[in-house]
Amino acid sequence: MRRTKLSLYNSISALVLQIVNLVVNLVLPKVMITVYGSSVNGLVNSIKQFISYFNLVEAGLSGAAVYALYKPLAQKNKDDIDGIISASNRFYNISGFIFSALVLITAFVYPMFTSGQGINAGTIALLVLIIGASGAMEYFAVGKYKVLYTADQKSYVISLINAAAVAINAVIILVLASLGVNIVFVQLIALTSFFARSFMYIVYGKRKYPTINPKVPPKNEALDKRWDSMILQLLGVASNATPVVVISLILGLKEASVYVVYNMVFVAVLALLTTFSEGLSAIFGDLLVRKEINILQNAYKQYEYIYYALMTWGYSCAAILIMPFLKIYTAGFTDAEYIRPAIAALFVANGIASNIKTPQGMLVISAGLYKETKLQSFIQASIIVVLSLILAPHFGIAGVLAASIASNLYRDIDLIFYIPKAVTKLKPTMTIRRVLRIFLLFFATVLPVLYFTDIKPESSIQWVLQAIPVALWSFIVIAGGNILIERNTAKAVFARLRGLLHE
Repeated sequence: MRRTKLSLYNSISALVLQIVNLVVNLVLPKVMITVYGSSVNGLVNSIKQFISYFNLVEAGLSGAAVYALYKPLAQKNKDDIDGIISASNRFYNISGFIFSALVLITAFVYPMFTSGQGINAGTIALLVLIIGASGAMEYFAVGKYKVLYTADQKSYVISLINAAAVAINAVIILVLASLGVNIVFVQLIALTSFFARSFMYIVYGKRKYPTINPKVPPKNEALDKRWDSMILQLLGVASNATPVVVISLILGLKEASVYVVYNMVFVAVLALLTTFSEGLSAIFGDLLVRKEINILQNAYKQYEYIYYALMTWGYSCAAILIMPFLKIYTAGFTDAEYIRPAIAALFVANGIASNIKTPQGMLVISAGLYKETKLQSFIQASIIVVLSLILAPHFGIAGVLAASIASNLYRDIDLIFYIPKAVTKLKPTMTIRRVLRIFLLFFATVLPVLYFTDIKPESSIQWVLQAIPVALWSFIVIAGGNILIERNTAKAVFARLRGLLHE
């Protein structure tokens, strides 16, 4: 039950972070577009996504270090813990220097591709340097602490620190933007939030882990999985950053702004799912190193069951409510066309396809199966990059989303069959039935509302009031359907919750 409690702590703190992110992601884009225009909003977001490619210099270090720490933390082996942290610190510093060099190069090159859209090259170069500086801090100050907290099942520390930093960053940007301060100075002053975040990581680490010595000789051999882990990292970067970068370079900054606004809504749905999953990778990793296979099987059955139910609920609500929300949110935006129902539908489809594989993908990380899955990861990354470049000139944002859907569907099929064989030893038919149930309950929830109701709120308050019955209807259909179709797992979940409450 200790693991269940840790999972609860991690989930609650992740919920705090996601609520902060949700509020910030709703408010900031509107302010940015209103004050600075769609081009600047698209530029800032495209720079962030482009620079995210440089995270590949980490070379899979985070995943490999977390995996390497599972066993020594379980055995309380201080020498191995110190050696792995020392090696992580060394490699993070090297990665930080490479990352910084790439940012400097980008500051000279990126304006050549984006400066002809109403923003001068000097402004673009300065924004690249400032936004890149926040990423550099991740390597020089934060990296080794995040690895330690994650492996020690203390993701709640990371979530709470990040929530504070995001809030500080947002307040700075909102205040300065409302005063009409130049966007370059806004981003520069907002950097102080990242300094504050680094300070909080360091202070907590020194107080809670006073005996850990990162200056001992590094155990570099413990991180031998990092090159294979890099492939999984490449997949994440390609999947997340390719759409905005391709749209910015091929379709323009205004189209990138449209994509970012739609993506904002679905980031909120993903935040709900991330909240539930936060910290579970380390918990499953602990079960694997202890070889507690029966406990792992039961825990995974329940996790996948709940995750798919939450996912169905989240995307059902999004499918019904996104267009009414965007009509209110984008009212007054005149420099780009934001009301595009077809794009909304593709975002929903892509969100479902992307999240079907999340439970299985988490076990890849928990089990350290980076080398064994790197070919499949490479194929997935190649699909989204190649198809995006082919389809974007002809179909615009829809083409990029279609490429992402194809990429995710390939990986869904692969992992649904691979993970039962390599990790859980469960039958893949369990997951296949659950995936079919996702689509059944999704359409059973969404179609009646779209056909028999007319949701047309005229204000944010009206939208919230109409969203409440939609959320309740979706919950009743999806929770009821899952309980009726898979009663035994539902009983096991309720029993686990009762045990936690009575502790």
